[in-house]
Amino acid sequence: MNAEDVAPVSALARRVWQSTYSALISQAQIDAMLSDRYAPARIRAQLDDSAHGWWVAHQDLMLAGFAHAMMDPADCKLDKLYVHPDAQHRGVGQTLLHAIRQWAGQRHAGRLWLQVNRGNAQAIAAYRKYGFRIVESRVFDIGNGFVMDDYLMEQRL
Repeated sequence: MNAEDVAPVSALARRVWQSTYSALISQAQIDAMLSDRYAPARIRAQLDDSAHGWWVAHQDLMLAGFAHAMMDPADCKLDKLYVHPDAQHRGVGQTLLHAIRQWAGQRHAGRLWLQVNRGNAQAIAAYRKYGFRIVESRVFDIGNGFVMDDYLMEQRL
């Protein structure tokens, strides 16, 4: 991923979040999280930080998906993996996940872990299919009266 991808990634994030999370969290929380996690300055800073990796996938000349991972010292956190609704079930997520596993392996990560909303059955099923297992259920206070009610999932690398 490069700086030219920042705006399209932010736009795709909004599209995916609206279709996925509107039944799980409030619109106010969606807006707050998108504003924080997809601020162009934040993404650009992560692009310049070797502890962060960003990937994009294209299909049929459209941005089909993106992913972001970060090292947290010895492990790798899969922080974002989103696929355009029209490109799901076409291998985009699998391709992005493969790239992240390679990146994490090059950094000698012992495991790959992630957080997923407990109500996001489609994502949970996909992560299970790709070898992740649920290891914990937690509620995270993210400020401004919002929480994330998540499963922590992991796989050993």
